[in-house]
Amino acid sequence: MFVHENLKGRVAVVTGGGGVLCGDFAKTLAAQGCKVAVLDLNKEAAQAVADEITQNGGTAIAVGCNVLELESMQKAREEINEKLGTCDILLNGAGGNNPKGTTTKDTLEKADLFNKDENIKTFFDLDANGISFVFNLNFLGTLIPTQVFARDMAEKENTCIIMVSSMNAYRPLTRIPAYSAAKAAVKNFTEFMAVHFAEVGIRVNAIAPGFFSTKQNKTLLWNEDGSPTERTGKILAATPMKRFGEASELDGTLLFLCDEAYSGFITGVSIPVDGGFNAYSGV
Repeated sequence: MFVHENLKGRVAVVTGGGGVLCGDFAKTLAAQGCKVAVLDLNKEAAQAVADEITQNGGTAIAVGCNVLELESMQKAREEINEKLGTCDILLNGAGGNNPKGTTTKDTLEKADLFNKDENIKTFFDLDANGISFVFNLNFLGTLIPTQVFARDMAEKENTCIIMVSSMNAYRPLTRIPAYSAAKAAVKNFTEFMAVHFAEVGIRVNAIAPGFFSTKQNKTLLWNEDGSPTERTGKILAATPMKRFGEASELDGTLLFLCDEAYSGFITGVSIPVDGGFNAYSGV
């Protein structure tokens, strides 16, 4: 791995760090010499990532917290400041989807309006609380940590915030309206914050992953026997490179955006890492 000397000794805070992609982000930053705070609602998952980092000679702590609760995030900040120092790099990775914000079918058919099937959830059956949960988790779960940690970052030099957006921000996927809308909000928020923080020197950018096979989307992409689902077929057909991404393939973009020697004049952008999905018209 290429060494980014500028990042050595900096404090990186990674929300959602117990997950597959953000866990990899935490390990990648630690490998560059960052002191990493792995934040997750699931403290055990965060601890597993932190333990792997320390076992490999890095510095990391696990912090259990809820990105939707201001008080929880403030307590996390106090612990991080005491154990590692104030934040230099904030990676807002917490997010996810929920079945209550998801339709069963890609499109509405007239028959669905009259032939009620308990196994089919249409747009009209979506639960408002489920929609609210998904939107809040992805958007407020980015806004609140930014409010908490950016206060310290504004007093330092060479600080940056990395958002985790999605290809959903560019083109909404079928079935998941809440998640798509939330990720579009994250992309827009990235641009807003880039402008808002420009004069205090905090760069704000986003990584927009395409399709990666993780624990979170496993049941959507693979059948119980391990064969690909119909949705997987559609995804790969629309991805010119004809495969899912690997978590490690996000690392280069992450390090590029974190290191001001390479991206010091870049702020307010969202970079697709998607195997060509965003560029492909389908024809």
